[in-house]
Amino acid sequence: MKRVSFFALVVCALGLSISCSDETTVYQDKLQDDVVVENSEAELEGSLALDDAGVLDIFEEEELAGKSSKNPEDELAGDHPLTLVARIKSPSSTLGATHVDVHGNYAYVSYNTANETYLGAIDIVDVRDPNRPRLRSRLTYRNADVNSLAYADGYIYAVGGVDAETSVRATSNSFIAKISVSGARFDVGSIIYGFQQGHVATDVAIKGNSVLVTSGFDGSVTKYDSGSLEIQDEAPFTDLRSVSVSDENVAVLDADKGIVFLDENLEIIKEIPVASDFPQAAKRTLDFYSEKMVVAEGGKGAGVYDAKTGTLLQHVPILDNTAGSQKSKTGVASDNVTNAVAVNEDILLMANGSNGLCLSEEESNSIETFGIIALEGSINYVESKGDYIFAASGLEGLQILKLNRPDQSLVARCAELPAYQGSANLNVNSGETKGYRGSKRFNQLNINGSLLLCGSWTANNNSNINSNALFEMNGTFVIGRNNKRKNITVNSGATFRVEGNLTIYGDLILNNGATIEFIGDNSVANIFGKVRRSGNTEVKGTFSDVQNKF
Repeated sequence: MKRVSFFALVVCALGLSISCSDETTVYQDKLQDDVVVENSEAELEGSLALDDAGVLDIFEEEELAGKSSKNPEDELAGDHPLTLVARIKSPSSTLGATHVDVHGNYAYVSYNTANETYLGAIDIVDVRDPNRPRLRSRLTYRNADVNSLAYADGYIYAVGGVDAETSVRATSNSFIAKISVSGARFDVGSIIYGFQQGHVATDVAIKGNSVLVTSGFDGSVTKYDSGSLEIQDEAPFTDLRSVSVSDENVAVLDADKGIVFLDENLEIIKEIPVASDFPQAAKRTLDFYSEKMVVAEGGKGAGVYDAKTGTLLQHVPILDNTAGSQKSKTGVASDNVTNAVAVNEDILLMANGSNGLCLSEEESNSIETFGIIALEGSINYVESKGDYIFAASGLEGLQILKLNRPDQSLVARCAELPAYQGSANLNVNSGETKGYRGSKRFNQLNINGSLLLCGSWTANNNSNINSNALFEMNGTFVIGRNNKRKNITVNSGATFRVEGNLTIYGDLILNNGATIEFIGDNSVANIFGKVRRSGNTEVKGTFSDVQNKF
């Protein structure tokens, strides 16, 4: 039986906790440990993993179906030049990431354990500098699962499960905790708790001055006052998995009924039946998508519904990647199911467990599958805001991806250039002058003439700017991966002109007579290998040297 104690927490100043310091603080009651907070920069820095950061492959639908060309010479440059910025490792080998809420400059991550022991955690990840994400604070519950969370106005609202039979203060198994956050660190001196019916709290959302919490088997949707966590209203449901809010609507996902729209008093306005199997304790989410609702429907993939009429518009299927690398650490693939969905402009992301993170695109009012992003781990949840994707990847922890969408103002300046649609191996011959705009994935670049690229681009392999050649980039260019490093070589008499963000997971090699020139006021060089200079070379302009390699 899982045990938990929500005995009132006390601060170090009272002298009632067994271990207190400026860095790591353990709070406990007379029976067992309750909460551990880690703020030591040295300890937290060890959770940042950059070993596989860099350019990401995407297993496209035709490739997965065995219909694509296997000849590299015939391969076209691919859309969506994604990069993996970093991973935040899970707090322990038994804790899996379950949920992510991104608010402003921070990502808040929840963890739980799948075994019979109650154990959970929450991370605060600083993403202000996308090149250097930092884990700022980590809270561990030694006696509670944390299944979901949301941030608002200086507080994290975390929900999960406890054992009410052995708890000092829990009145039921489903709980919500209101935890203060100050300076990106937890302040646990006065955590407030609330409890509701149901075996476990599954999801949480903020709407105005209220907090909405769903709970699973024999549970409810409960509206709490965001300040005091006093219950304002409650409506029983058989088995709720998720809650989502928009400006006007509240929707919950009921494993028995489907999508249920509620008014301010939690009265049912409308129901949209969802004919899918929702196994007990399985994570499933829903999300508003313009005038539509997108539902994670397990083995059926993602269901897309008209929010007004309730009509099922389509099912976005799960791409089969059983031959790929999307396996758990044991090497055994879990069920092929969609756990969660997220929408970012015209992109739909599906967290498909051990089958990976699937990317789909909206085309002509229909969502078409594109491919599976090459990530390790079982993808339990996904959130996407701005130019970033945040994937809760089970025991792999949090994975931070960058979409590398081209800047719209940059595209406007390069509007006269044609969009690139050619080979994944871009060759520019001596005497040729080429220029392109867009956003593509390359295998490699080999430049003997003059090339201008405007937009966002990645390359998987070594690339060369040969003697007397010119390569100008405006936007973003990323090459290599931290566990598969690749170099850019600038040869004699060649110039590499950079306006924007250059990231090299490998070396920048400047041979005798080579020049790299940074233009503009905001250019960035993020080089993970070395800057190798031989003979007379020139580095011109002002730029931010992220890794201090120049």
